[in-house]
Amino acid sequence: MTSRERTNLALQHKEADRVPLDLGGSAVTGMQVDTVYALRQALGLDKPGTPVKVVEPYQMLGEIGLDLREALGVDVVGLGKPANMFGFRNEGWKSWTTFGGTPVLVPEGFNTEPDSNGDILMYPEGDKSVPPSGRLPKGGFYFDSIPRQEPIDDANLNVEDNLEEFGLISDADLEYLKVEAERLYTQTDKAILGNFGGTAFGDIALVPGPWMKHPKGIRDVEEWYVSTAMRRDYVYKIFERQCEIGLANLERIHQVVGSKVTAAFVTGTDFGSQHGPFISPKAYRDLYKPFHIQVNNWIHRHTTWKSFIHSCGSVRALLPDFVDAGFDIVNPVQCSAAGMDPCELKQEFGARVTFWGGGVDTQRTLPFGSSDEVRKEVCDRLKAFGPGGGFVFNTIHNVQARVPIANVQAMYETLRECGKYPLH
Repeated sequence: MTSRERTNLALQHKEADRVPLDLGGSAVTGMQVDTVYALRQALGLDKPGTPVKVVEPYQMLGEIGLDLREALGVDVVGLGKPANMFGFRNEGWKSWTTFGGTPVLVPEGFNTEPDSNGDILMYPEGDKSVPPSGRLPKGGFYFDSIPRQEPIDDANLNVEDNLEEFGLISDADLEYLKVEAERLYTQTDKAILGNFGGTAFGDIALVPGPWMKHPKGIRDVEEWYVSTAMRRDYVYKIFERQCEIGLANLERIHQVVGSKVTAAFVTGTDFGSQHGPFISPKAYRDLYKPFHIQVNNWIHRHTTWKSFIHSCGSVRALLPDFVDAGFDIVNPVQCSAAGMDPCELKQEFGARVTFWGGGVDTQRTLPFGSSDEVRKEVCDRLKAFGPGGGFVFNTIHNVQARVPIANVQAMYETLRECGKYPLH
């Protein structure tokens, strides 16, 4: 059975030969580059000192190369536009070293400056003539956005200021997606997860616009969250126009990639905290759900794609609305959060959505547990989510830095041993 067939069966809520695996199909199902390097070394894929490409600089995610996918049995590959979160393309690779001492390759636009305190500053589109948009804390592993918020004049707020990053996709990006979709479809047997952007309404990682040289509008994280309540009509108008543009872009993208894409990443807006959702179901229905419905309805009417929502934390109270809005896939399935018991989730929602994630806890078990504890949790999650299909194995969000490689190997070994149907 091919990876594409295996994943398609899971999304149809049918059992394949084994539970499919995603690693690196999206920016929330990947692995931090230090850990990718250590895993490749442990598997004997590289000689010591061989650098790994950083394919997503914002979170410092490492490339999951074809050889690593084959070694682990990965079934999914991502398809997205060529520019990353800081607005420069992944090309023209040059050497760099992480704070963890890992040799890596970064794109030529990865132009940084050290801050006076030892932090590393990153610039939008790699342009040092404008203020920095990202900060890698000294000794850290990921960049944080630097909000560049101009004073807000409520009397003169302009919706267009918060829409400047949303526009019709360029012909160059369309051609890139067309060529890359064809390559991935014909040269691999993997399911393709489309990461097209433009439909993540209120995704807080995107609000500061780290790829933009001079972002206007409401760009501060706290100010944005306040605005969803205090300037609700303004935010709603942003979402209305964003949705119009997003649907137009999906139509253009579909024309060039067609049914080669298995699923589309619709939104990564987080609605959950560790202890519960941080907005009420009513607030979700009022501000976000109308636009999720429009996007999902378009996808289901015009394509064969499945629609994918990423929302961290405890979102149990919102899951009925996610399902009603038309989402086919829920990620990352943070089972450590309140109300997110895997068996209960599967029993209540397993016939209606595919759980993509939830395979092992990346907050405690994977980084701090023993290999035996990792094995037990992976087996338990397979038994909870796997029966009847509707499950794609992935960790809960990205695999972090400094995770013991023995634990990472134990996770994938256990999946290989215990993830075959029928599950025991």
